[in-house]
Amino acid sequence: MPRLSQQLHTARPPAPTRAAASVLLLRDTPAGLEVLMTRRSNSASFVPGAYVFPGGGIDAADANCHAIAQRRATQSAQALTDAIAGIRESFEELGILLARHADGSWAEQAEIDAMDRQGDLGAQCATRELTLAASDMFVLARWITDRDLPKRFDVPFLVARVPPAQTPVADETEQFEPVWVRPGDALARHLAGSFFMIYPTIITLERLQDLATVDAVLQACAVSEEPLWTSCPRTGLLAGREQRHMEHESAYGELALVCPDGQIVHTLDWQSEQPVPLLKNVLRLTAPNPGAMTGPGTNSYLVGDPDTGYIAIDPGPSDAEHLDKLWRAAGGDIRLIVCTHSHPDHAPGARPLQAMCHPTPPILGLPSANTARTHSAFVPDRVLQDGEILALPQNHGWSTEVDPTKKETTHTLKVIHTPGHAANHLCLMLLEDGLLFSGDHILNGSTTVVDPPDGDMNDYLNSLDLLQAACTEYQLKYLLPAHGYVLGGPDDEAQTAITRLKTHRLQREAKVMAAMQAQPDGTLDDWLALVYADVPQRMWPVAKRSLMAHVARIKNLNWNV
Repeated sequence: MPRLSQQLHTARPPAPTRAAASVLLLRDTPAGLEVLMTRRSNSASFVPGAYVFPGGGIDAADANCHAIAQRRATQSAQALTDAIAGIRESFEELGILLARHADGSWAEQAEIDAMDRQGDLGAQCATRELTLAASDMFVLARWITDRDLPKRFDVPFLVARVPPAQTPVADETEQFEPVWVRPGDALARHLAGSFFMIYPTIITLERLQDLATVDAVLQACAVSEEPLWTSCPRTGLLAGREQRHMEHESAYGELALVCPDGQIVHTLDWQSEQPVPLLKNVLRLTAPNPGAMTGPGTNSYLVGDPDTGYIAIDPGPSDAEHLDKLWRAAGGDIRLIVCTHSHPDHAPGARPLQAMCHPTPPILGLPSANTARTHSAFVPDRVLQDGEILALPQNHGWSTEVDPTKKETTHTLKVIHTPGHAANHLCLMLLEDGLLFSGDHILNGSTTVVDPPDGDMNDYLNSLDLLQAACTEYQLKYLLPAHGYVLGGPDDEAQTAITRLKTHRLQREAKVMAAMQAQPDGTLDDWLALVYADVPQRMWPVAKRSLMAHVARIKNLNWNV
């Protein structure tokens, strides 16, 4: 984890969460699936005036009702309590009661009307010999309130089919105007400004649009007792406006690194005018070379501080303005220049940046192999060794050793040779802060091209395994790629990203094998159309390079094709 001393923002532990439950009551209609929603009081302390699903906090009494609740064999005690809380809240707020008689028939409207909606639900059901239908309720999602809010909840979003012949009636205290609405219509009305909803409600309805019937929703949720997704969103600033991001979205890891406690201060707009601080000791300056192959541009990084000087990683193309900004961001004090590999958007800026610095910093990296293309020719001043240490002690220039007896602040990079994308590719670990500068080996928003003969798919996959092991050994939590936002998080998100990337590559390779088996006499172009049918055709020339790498790996492994 990054050192607290290097965090940009003062630690501000988020408010604790309170356990709650929310229920999506569903019904089928000729017009499609509908969900029951209700408007919160305009004086409510939490999201006043918003259209929501019924729900609220879990009470101690909910756990005391297990004996009068139907339960699935796989439903945990906590899940049962959550379901009971959802049943109680639906009853209190909207007068809908998921409870059955001994013969399996649902509670009738007359019975419900005779009950006290603010009274003890368990006692009233026991008196009427009603059993709470917790087994009919499934977990759709789990939402945890944003870290920046003073009032926070940890809420399973539950789904159930509404009992027949029950009419929702709002309590007119907490909830008003119950309405049955199709998910798509609710979203359209929200966009039109007439149906205010908060982010978790919006995302849940967007996901619900893909399921056409109540049965489809319940079957999707019944696969396991786990939610289909869990999210505690993070918020950044884009075009001057707040924008939330879920865990699977590209900016989430960067927000977790820069604003771990949920502060809404980090700007996500891509620009090349000035460096973006990620930590006190890490700056990112994106080169003005956006495109299909570079995404928003090539990221150059500065590691260090005014007391130690800086290491420049991937100075980028030979762009005078970009290099001047990089030099100025370091106050001219660049001690080392390191290139992760020799491709033309990474290494050509090294020599002109070196010429700007006094004293002259060495350029470090691996020389391009004889398989590299002409425009990727690169010869460093010194060849880095796998496992080598590059350290910046305070006011001591730079070193290849770290003295553990000294307590002075250091920034220590360790080299990992990671061939695959290019034969001379390497990654760098910032040991004190658990960061991995992944160059082009791991990108955010796309998969890297493996272009033979300098690129090798077998080496690429093996290097992913090396990085996976390094994440465990060195507790690397964040991946800082040469293109795109930071990946990772405080838990195992970095390793998960690597696993997902390898899985994607192997799934693509399985398609390659299937294409080769289906058309043993086919050409690369024949296989390309089958393997990359999910990729826009304008990208096929690039995809063809990785296809070649997969084919070479398959043939080298002597797989049956």
